[in-house]
Amino acid sequence: MTQPTTPSAPQAPGGYGRGDGRRPGGGGRGRGPRKQTESEALGLTETVVSINRVSKTVKGGKRFSFGALVVVGDKKGSVGSGLGKSKDIQFAIQKGAAAARRSMIKFPIVNDTIPHETIGTYGAGEVWMKPAAPGTGVIAGSGIRAVLEAAGIKNILTKSLGSNNHFSMVYAALVALESLRSKDAIMKLRGKA
Repeated sequence: MTQPTTPSAPQAPGGYGRGDGRRPGGGGRGRGPRKQTESEALGLTETVVSINRVSKTVKGGKRFSFGALVVVGDKKGSVGSGLGKSKDIQFAIQKGAAAARRSMIKFPIVNDTIPHETIGTYGAGEVWMKPAAPGTGVIAGSGIRAVLEAAGIKNILTKSLGSNNHFSMVYAALVALESLRSKDAIMKLRGKA
């Protein structure tokens, strides 16, 4: 005895009725491929640490604007951060990334960690950093982690000793990294190289 067959649903135009849940084109939600940012074109990684929404009350209601804190790095010992402000989030991020690229600092990396212990202070933010053994990973909070990962550090211990404001922590981390010196640089300063 054969089973009765039910008529299958008609195929939608464009092949949407494949039954595997995928849409043609592979763009996901109908969008095209993502545009490459200026930082990515230069081989840099770009991370948005925080977005601040600011409202101003005017005669006609409220006007909103945005401030974006962006961290940019090359994962080889160069990192920078910048703040961009605009009425549109995308423009704020672009401005922040441009400011971060302009303010990049270079520091030495030894065996995927920092050469020595250091403390950085900026405003009320204070960040302590210590080199770590291979396999430790990046032990850091959100703002400091973004800076260290963009810089290319893979093993480090950190602690925030002051304010937990994203801006203060990021800038304090940059001050701490800027104060780092390699063994050769210190020997040269002492006239022993």
